[in-house]
Amino acid sequence: MKKHVDIFTDGACSGNPGVGGWAAILRYGGREKSLCGGEEETTNNRMELMAVIEALRALKESCAVNLTTDSKYVVDSIEKGWVYGWEKKNWMRTPHEPAKNTDLWKELLPLLKKHEVSFVWVKGHAGHAENERCDQMAVGEIKRIKEQKMF
Repeated sequence: MKKHVDIFTDGACSGNPGVGGWAAILRYGGREKSLCGGEEETTNNRMELMAVIEALRALKESCAVNLTTDSKYVVDSIEKGWVYGWEKKNWMRTPHEPAKNTDLWKELLPLLKKHEVSFVWVKGHAGHAENERCDQMAVGEIKRIKEQKMF
């Protein structure tokens, strides 16, 4: 039987594109681990994806995961099957429009095969405790990166 892990993620961006941050909280068996990071030039959707990727990467074995995010982009792309369609069409949304963030989708898809992931969408900035914490951590990464750029 697979271990059950609860994951909460969020991404943030100051400007879009701009400086971005991502964060994740992982819970298993009464323990909790927080992860965060960021990039100097990115988009909000990339940070949302990075949070999910890094959280799933942190799992040392195949797990049953309940992943809560406020990203409709991530949830809809997977649950509505858009990403699988883009993959089948050689990462094209339409015959003349490439899919965005294909590098990150290519990292995420094998992780989704490794783990049994159930997605839960929550409205951002609506009082969900873990989502608010992830948002604070992601925004903290933006501040950290901006401060580093000053010196």
